[in-house]
Amino acid sequence: MTETPPGHPMATRRDVLLGAGALGAGAFLAACGGNQPESTSTSTAGTEESVPTRSGPLKASDVPVGGGTILEDQNTVITQPRPGEFKAFSATCTHLGCQVDTVKDDTIQCPCHGSKYSITDGSVAHGPTTKPLPEKTVTLNGDILTIS
Repeated sequence: MTETPPGHPMATRRDVLLGAGALGAGAFLAACGGNQPESTSTSTAGTEESVPTRSGPLKASDVPVGGGTILEDQNTVITQPRPGEFKAFSATCTHLGCQVDTVKDDTIQCPCHGSKYSITDGSVAHGPTTKPLPEKTVTLNGDILTIS
């Protein structure tokens, strides 16, 4: 048998295997625990731009005609299909629960699997989803929009 100097314990096969297992588990957990990208986009008809998540009062002028604005903090997308006509819908895709992130080309779009909804009534414009976005009530008081 091999002697080890005093103060230097010898690693056993069990110690080596346990250490390798711990390293593998740590690598697995690190790979699975990535950060989710934050979406803070407000989208307009035909274009996309990143802006901070809206909070506080939303003005009618903040919602482009033929486009929409996503209010992440209220899980809502507000659209203006025609001048002065405002619609509000849940921002949760009815396919698998992802959050919609773009309003473009007269549709509300989900980044996860490509589902698209009409800005006019929330109906399905393109699958895989088969259910429309749930509608919310939007009220215009002066130039301020409120959602209920």
